Amino acid sequence: MSQIRDLIIDRIKSIIITVDGCKSNVIDEKLVDDIVVANRKAFISIRADKSNIEKYKQLKIKVEKVLENIDDLDSFSVTLTSHEDNPLSKNQSNKSTKKGIDSISNIIAVASGKGGVGKSTTSINLALAIKNLGYNVGILDADIYGPSIPKLVGENKKPKVSDQGKILPIIKYNISIMSIGFLISEDTPMIWRGPMVISAINQMLNDVDWGVLDFLIVDMPPGTGDVQLTMAQKVPMSGAVIISTPQDLALIDAKKGLEMFKKVNVPIIGIIENMSTFICPHCKEETYIFGKEGAEFEAKRQNVDFLGGIPLEVAIRETSDAGEPILSCYPEASVSKSFLSIAQKVVNKSDAKGKSNNPNLIIQ
Repeated sequence: MSQIRDLIIDRIKSIIITVDGCKSNVIDEKLVDDIVVANRKAFISIRADKSNIEKYKQLKIKVEKVLENIDDLDSFSVTLTSHEDNPLSKNQSNKSTKKGIDSISNIIAVASGKGGVGKSTTSINLALAIKNLGYNVGILDADIYGPSIPKLVGENKKPKVSDQGKILPIIKYNISIMSIGFLISEDTPMIWRGPMVISAINQMLNDVDWGVLDFLIVDMPPGTGDVQLTMAQKVPMSGAVIISTPQDLALIDAKKGLEMFKKVNVPIIGIIENMSTFICPHCKEETYIFGKEGAEFEAKRQNVDFLGGIPLEVAIRETSDAGEPILSCYPEASVSKSFLSIAQKVVNKSDAKGKSNNPNLIIQ
């Protein structure tokens, strides 16, 4: 793989650019952020300044051209990542442009410290519940490595592009939806490092024609790494909702996520306890599989609101696998009413807090 990577570098280095009147090349000017080669596929990220994006689009085309017909390489992907200090942008205006999220009143992060706690399922049902309360809602699937929203809403069509060059979100259940899962096949792994992931999220956030939204629900990647931290710092969030099961192991990681948002001054709307209890559909016996009221206790300990509990139900799994949220299938079910109750609390808290103070909207 290192030989293929060296060959990619050599080919990209053949692209000549002019910086301050002097000839140079893409590699020496450090315009390549990252090169990843795995399973006969290559992923290349190019540093780009959005204030001068047309030049970088031309550079991207040149890079794609020189990478054609490389033996032992089945495919490659070239991505532009957002930066403001690139050589090709010298002597250009530094005036920032307005972003596509100006028409969104509230951006809510739905986060968890770890995967497997039902964050995405909760996100889509929360979005639908807020919609049912009478608000215009969108959902951004920011989990680049494991996008679940397309499966949860039963959609796999590719988004279209408007005449103005904006990506048009997929509309389902009267909710505007965007996910990297709409742009790749379900079995394609995303072998991307941080800058490429952040760039993809930045594009889905700022280059999508969201229209006028009261709420944008952001299904965050699990964990508290660089991507999560950068998003929390750069996206003007109204607040964060933390998802956890009652289990001690999940709560340990949920606390880390909560502390991360606190440190970057994103208000904590509250904690949702998912899989709080299990009621047998046959004998109706209630069992606390993952422990009892762990997330509620932690919310009190952290002095944040406990938004409510969502039980572990077969119907949630069945409707999720079928691509139809339970709130859509069974709006009168007790679990659907739980989502509506939680949604009302989220709306009330968001209106009270407003957006956090993050003036720079570019994710870098």
